[in-house]
Amino acid sequence: MNPFKFGTIVEDEFFTDRVNELEQIKQMLDSENHLVLISPRRFGKSSLVAKALQQIGRPSITIDFMKVLNVEDLAAQVLRQVFRLHKFEKVKHFMKHFRVVPTLSYNPMTDGMDVSFVPSVGKSSAMLEDSLELLEKVSSAENRLIVVFDEFQEVNSIDKTLAKQLRAIMQRQKGLNYIFMGRQESMMEEIFEKKKSPFFHFGERMNLKKIPYDDFYNYIESRLPKMPASQKAAITEEILKFTDVHPYYTQQLAAAVYNAIVYSKITENVVAYAIKRQVEEHSLDYERLWANMNRTDRKVMLLLANKKNPITDRSVPTSTSFSSIKRLLKQGYVIKTVGYELEDPFFGEWILGN
Repeated sequence: MNPFKFGTIVEDEFFTDRVNELEQIKQMLDSENHLVLISPRRFGKSSLVAKALQQIGRPSITIDFMKVLNVEDLAAQVLRQVFRLHKFEKVKHFMKHFRVVPTLSYNPMTDGMDVSFVPSVGKSSAMLEDSLELLEKVSSAENRLIVVFDEFQEVNSIDKTLAKQLRAIMQRQKGLNYIFMGRQESMMEEIFEKKKSPFFHFGERMNLKKIPYDDFYNYIESRLPKMPASQKAAITEEILKFTDVHPYYTQQLAAAVYNAIVYSKITENVVAYAIKRQVEEHSLDYERLWANMNRTDRKVMLLLANKKNPITDRSVPTSTSFSSIKRLLKQGYVIKTVGYELEDPFFGEWILGN
């Protein structure tokens, strides 16, 4: 079996490093404080939190704010997660005082409860408050519930008053830990660092960085197929150089290299072969993305693909570069670590080749 995994939650033997971050999260959740976890997308936030929850062993629920349609839907999703943890008979007496009664139905396909609220003028805040207060009721001092809000940067796009509603409820709650995960640093900072924001300094902030080079090097080298040590070292270095140690794309390229060696029997220039195959497989997607970009964004992307700094490069005015980078950061094509870089190195390779 291919020893490299990407695209889903990475668990067990596929999980790479993050020892210090894992301990930091576990220590924080041992208190009644909340965590704000920020990083560019595909840096492994979800896998890290999943690993921490697995080791802690306490009950948890996860809500993806990218999949929340409105306030009523958020309330329904919270209830749905509660029914995943507890049978209806255990929860129903807590729901007697709900101001808006949800529609419940058993789903034999999932062996769970489907929940929905009928939109009612002026009642959405009551639905949300009742659902979130239920979390506190089903939690206990000995086995505190952990609530994970993923893609939390979307909170203001769901409803302009949602952040205020959530904070008003959460600040009264006890015996719960909240984890707020988000990928757009500027938007998450506005939510948690801006003094006028309802969530100003609501949790302990943690910025997830890239996995250290040496740790990732050892991880990759130990999992490559059997070959001379010098060849294995060269391949590992070439992988990390191309991906710039980006967690997701490093796993993706390492998996492609493994397949090229084991199944395609490639013996020469194996990393270049794997990169070429990945770019070809996603070529139509890259072409579509490129076609939807304006000329300035294309220039900035090309500069970044060539490892140049678009802020200092004179081919694009500085003010225009800043506007473009801000837009590309929001769209997820560019990330900021030490400096600005392309989120997807394979996209960069496609740009250079076209």
